[in-house]
Order: sequence, then C-alpha cells, then structure tokens
Amino acid sequence: MSKTIIPDNYSPILDSYDTQTAIGFIKKWFEEALSGSLKLKRVSAPLFVNEKSGLNDNLSGSERPVRFDIPSLKDQGEVVHSLAKWKRMALKKYDFHVSNGLYADMNAIRRDEELDNLHSLYVDQWDWERVITAEQRNTAYLQEVVQSIVNAIAETASRLRTKYPTLQTTIETSVAFITSQELEDLYPNLTPKEREHAFVKEHPTTFISQIGDKLHSGQAHDHRAPDYDDWALNGDLLFWHAPLNCAIELSSMGIRVNETSLAYQLKQAQAEDRMHYDFHQQIAAGTLPLTIGGGIGQSRLCLLLLGKVHIGEVQVSLWDDETLTACHNRLTLL
Repeated sequence: MSKTIIPDNYSPILDSYDTQTAIGFIKKWFEEALSGSLKLKRVSAPLFVNEKSGLNDNLSGSERPVRFDIPSLKDQGEVVHSLAKWKRMALKKYDFHVSNGLYADMNAIRRDEELDNLHSLYVDQWDWERVITAEQRNTAYLQEVVQSIVNAIAETASRLRTKYPTLQTTIETSVAFITSQELEDLYPNLTPKEREHAFVKEHPTTFISQIGDKLHSGQAHDHRAPDYDDWALNGDLLFWHAPLNCAIELSSMGIRVNETSLAYQLKQAQAEDRMHYDFHQQIAAGTLPLTIGGGIGQSRLCLLLLGKVHIGEVQVSLWDDETLTACHNRLTLL
C-alpha cells in the first residue's frame, strides 16, 4: 500500500514551469537572508568522503551509505549523509573565527529511505556551521539562532508572496520552544511523531530541543548520532503544513559536542570505538573550534512555501510504482 497521500481537494497553485522559476527565487532569497543573518560564507563541499575518515554522518546508525571503490586510491569512498562533521573540520582548516561561519549545498543519497510525501532517496539541504565561544554553549544562544533562521524563512515567504500573490503560505515568527521530555510529559500516550503532530498543530512554528538521550519512558524522542550534536543543546525546527495537515521538520540543528558531551554520548551509544578517528581525537583534545550548526532542507522549504503536497513536485528523484500510481493525473512529479 502506498504511503503517499494526495488530499482530495489538492490542486497545485503554480504549474510546473512557474514552480521551477519559484524554486530558483526561494533558494536565492533564503541564502541571502540566512548568510546575512548568521554571517556565513558560501564554500565548496564534498559529495563523498573516505570511508575510513570517520567524517560521514552515521544518522541513526542503521542507514547504509552509498559506497564505491576508487582504484586510483586503492580505497573506498562514501557519499555523504550530511556534512555535520566535515564542516567543523573545515572551519578550522579555512581559519574561520568566532561569530563567522560557512554554508554549503549538501547533496546526498539515502538509499534506505522509505518513500512518502516528505521523504525521497535524494536529499538536498543547506548545511551550515558557525564558530562560537564556550560562553555561547547554552540554551538561550541556541534559541537566538533558531529565531534568526525562522526570520530568514519568513522573509523569504514574504518576498515570494509579493512575486506570486496566489501563494498563501505565511510563517509564524513566534517560536514555541519545548523540550522532548516536556513533549512526552504533555502527551504520554502518543508516539513521538504523534506528539509532534499534536503540538505543532497548535503551535505552527515549533522547536523541539534535547533530542537523542533517553526520556523518562526509557526511549529517545528520536535517534541522533552521538558525535556531532550535544544532545542537551540540539533540536528540530518544525512547521505546520496545512495542505498535508501535518508537521514538517525543516531543520535539525544544534550546538556541537565538546570533549565532555562527546565522551558521555559515545558511551551511551556504545560507540566508544569511534575515538580512534582523527575528528574525535581533535574534539577530545580541544583543538577543533566550538561550533553550532545544522541542515535546512531545500526541497522541504520549497514544498512548504509553495504549498505543495509531495516532495517530488519540487525535486527530481526515483519513485516506486505505488507512488507513481497515487500521483497519476493528480500532480506532476519532476
């Protein structure tokens, strides 16, 4: 049975041609707003890393990266899952200083992704990272950065409505901040995803913090790799999407681990063997800069602002027969 749902009353506001033009505007305007607000410089980024480098994002630990052999190096490459670790190394290599940072286009292949309205085999996002001080490793600073991102999205939405008056999407700039434990306490009988849906429906711009560690129930709200975000200082940014009647996670972000939180989280995840990687050793030695960073979904932002109901309306990917059947004569997948 297809996991794709096309609402009965759905009709695309923009046709495929205008959608392509609008996607270009969104990416241009949002990059301007984000980089200006957080003082980010655009850099080139890798599509793949050495399998043995330890720089790939392990996500929840079950996803298989796309690997390929490199005869000239007599080694294996891995298509990145994200640039979470690479960015922190790059900030040191490129000599970035406090209050400045970088962003890059990140393109990935998630071969094990289950396909539905919001999930694709292809991932495109703005990966960003910024150097901070030890004093900024706190919740107040994290929330300040979240607000800057929300303001950049709202500014982009406003400019888009001026260009295309038929678009109706507005962004609530008042962010509801809630921890994953507070969310569990509020909805103890719901699953984590059901909690998100219930809360974001009432609070259309929400940031759920402290994701990765176990809650009082003994379960984590969601899985997070133990070696980049500090689980006490991270979170997900979600928006209510009326066309699909659901919450959409647009960004996962956080203040990054220091030597203390890295040691704790590797132990919790039973992944202490990762300490043999150079990246982890540099964190333990305090030779990498302290940073905050995250990823912001490009296709998901376009879907949100353009009022689309399927990620395939704003990006090119591969789809199973059930998805193609569900979308047939209802909408155009790129």
